[in-house]
Amino acid sequence: MAASAFSTTSISPTSPTFPSSHSHLPKISSLRFPISRSLTLATHLRNTRGTTRFTTFCSSESANGPKDDTPIELRYPAFPTALDINQIRDILPHRFPFLLVDRVIEYNPGVSAVAIKNVTINDNFFPGHFPERPIMPGVLMVEAMAQVGGLVMLQPEVGGSRENFFFAGIDKVRFRKPVIAGDTLVMRMTLIKLQKRFGIAKMEGKAYVGGEVVCEGEFLMATGSGSE
Repeated sequence: MAASAFSTTSISPTSPTFPSSHSHLPKISSLRFPISRSLTLATHLRNTRGTTRFTTFCSSESANGPKDDTPIELRYPAFPTALDINQIRDILPHRFPFLLVDRVIEYNPGVSAVAIKNVTINDNFFPGHFPERPIMPGVLMVEAMAQVGGLVMLQPEVGGSRENFFFAGIDKVRFRKPVIAGDTLVMRMTLIKLQKRFGIAKMEGKAYVGGEVVCEGEFLMATGSGSE
């Protein structure tokens, strides 16, 4: 009986103390329970130390990782040039102060174009919009995008003519963020639909600064020949 009671008590970790009726038993039972806890604690410490070593290793690897020591002025290449300003002037009739396209960086005549406008404090609209907070007017962003659309459409294959090409309308225009002096406005215009019979082209346009959309909308262009 005593042996049976002892065995049950020694393997039960939930018993906080032994019954007083077993006080005459050898003290070996009191040693077995702490041993079990010691083994559990040791296992826990080993696991914890292993985790700590792994975390330290990862942190050390991150700290010793490669660093880019290239000066910031050498990290970013210039925009490519598909059409320079002289080629743009050969296509568009606009001149200072209303030529709002500085460079074309991707060009698919009759399909799409991506161009840039470097917005500087020297632009003639900033003294009045606004003297204390220079923001590019939204209507001029739309005009700049329409000029990029003109670069797409003023091609013989789509019936465009420099002498008879008009900005006919805009729809669903949204201005997402202000464009300020120092920004580079990147504009993409894509032909969606062309009705040669009526001389109407529908285009989709988006303008970006730093990869974020600042303006978007749908554009209607009226094309024709110089004799019309």
